Amino acid sequence: MMSRFQLQVWLLAMVMCVGLWAAPLALAEEKPQYGGVLRVAHAADPPSLDTHQEQTFAVNIPMAPVYNTLVMFDPHHYPKVIGDLATAWTVSADGLTYTFTLHQGVKFHDGSELTSADVKASWDKMVFPPEGVISVRKSYYQMIKSVEAPDRDTVVFHLRYPSASFLNMIAHPANFIYAKKHLDEDIHYYKKNAMGTGPFKLKAYVHGSSIELERNPNYWKQGLPYLDGVKYFIITDDGARAKSIRAGRTDVELRFFSPSEAEGIKNQLGDKVVVANTGQPGHFGVVINVDKKPFDDERVRKALTLAIDRYDMARTLSPLTSLDTVGGLVPPGTPWALTSEELQQLPGFSKDYEGNLKEAKRLLAEAGYPNGFKMVLTNRSVKLPYIDLGVYLVSAWKKIGVEAEHRLEESATWSQSRRTRDFELLVDPFGTATVGDPDELLVKFVSNASNNWGRFSEPVVDKLFEQQKVERDEQKRAQLVKELQKEVLKKAWWIPGLWWTRLEVRSARIHNYEPMPSHWLNRRLEDVWLSER
Repeated sequence: MMSRFQLQVWLLAMVMCVGLWAAPLALAEEKPQYGGVLRVAHAADPPSLDTHQEQTFAVNIPMAPVYNTLVMFDPHHYPKVIGDLATAWTVSADGLTYTFTLHQGVKFHDGSELTSADVKASWDKMVFPPEGVISVRKSYYQMIKSVEAPDRDTVVFHLRYPSASFLNMIAHPANFIYAKKHLDEDIHYYKKNAMGTGPFKLKAYVHGSSIELERNPNYWKQGLPYLDGVKYFIITDDGARAKSIRAGRTDVELRFFSPSEAEGIKNQLGDKVVVANTGQPGHFGVVINVDKKPFDDERVRKALTLAIDRYDMARTLSPLTSLDTVGGLVPPGTPWALTSEELQQLPGFSKDYEGNLKEAKRLLAEAGYPNGFKMVLTNRSVKLPYIDLGVYLVSAWKKIGVEAEHRLEESATWSQSRRTRDFELLVDPFGTATVGDPDELLVKFVSNASNNWGRFSEPVVDKLFEQQKVERDEQKRAQLVKELQKEVLKKAWWIPGLWWTRLEVRSARIHNYEPMPSHWLNRRLEDVWLSER
């Protein structure tokens, strides 16, 4: 069993893994160059600009350079947590009070000075959102009892219980600090506007085309940023994004490419590009709206998961999508992961696929659907890997007589459908944007969690989550996490698909940049620079 320190070493090793392609090491004597615009191939339009209310890379990637957070993951020494707006912090002896001291002289893009009141207002919006305000990560912060701003430069977090994951969780890259004056005027101000303290300012946003940022000449971190700006070209077609890299029209794709696409780019451009294998930060599965019949019936849900041959799916989809690993609800290889033997005891993970199909048909007949039924799978109209996964699932369900309409929605509509539960089944990715702690990954399976999109309620799961989040013994915690996963999967409350391996492709002109496991991490770009062509 890994200790917490060993886990951090494992995470660091994961992010440094470069697979088949070796990244060139930066020379110590390299001197940063000022100037240039980094051109990013971006896969989707943001549903809004407020990352507190959105749970998609489409917002976080282009908006991260506009803002700062209280603390952050060190962009060059992941998973170390360092201060961002916080210059220092202390922790009480009982672990229930964290006191943060802020940097002085930090200014918003409009020239107004940031104070502790802005930090408190932003965190109150995320942890204690007023009625009518969505906070998709609210459930991550169950440990926070209150946030105080006792003076202009101090922020105090009071916790309900000592939490080993607290610093990692508040370092989540989406925890942007907004200006209190705008939140007071309109709590939804940041859905359509971008005004932070970050190294870049929003210059222009053309829906469906591009998002353009320009250098903040008054950035509070002296000498930064190096870039004149960043421009995100919204290119929804995977092949077109790859062509933009090949042709030199863009410099980087900050999400991921399929193995075949990444290899093709590398073969064509050679040492002009870097391809990095950053690990397995995410899982693509299917959420079920359990309030809609027949999905309230456990037998139907089990039949749907039994119909999927995950081992064949991994072989089929891996070269096309990077969906390549069968696993439970936490990343494979971590201390909390279910072993292959444990998985094979759960519905849909046995390698006897013919037996799985037979049992699925029996369960459907028992539930009153001997000839199957029709349903709708709602999916995001992003090919990699959403559409390819959806096509495979629809084909699998046909084998047990279930006809699934594959309904594709553009990102904003899909996000809205997920939030409002306007779906029967919906392709549902989840994963880590911190260090993969169960507090982050498994809260979505707790009753009434903000990201429990299916709204299922399983008291045993709730109890296990409450126990694991305060358990200090590593082995006992790992066992509780395993039991929680088994409870979700054996009743098919959520249909697991596959874990994906993130391959990030970037120009070798990009310097002082290290990719991290999640495509949400290290998107500030404040100390990144470009060499000449």
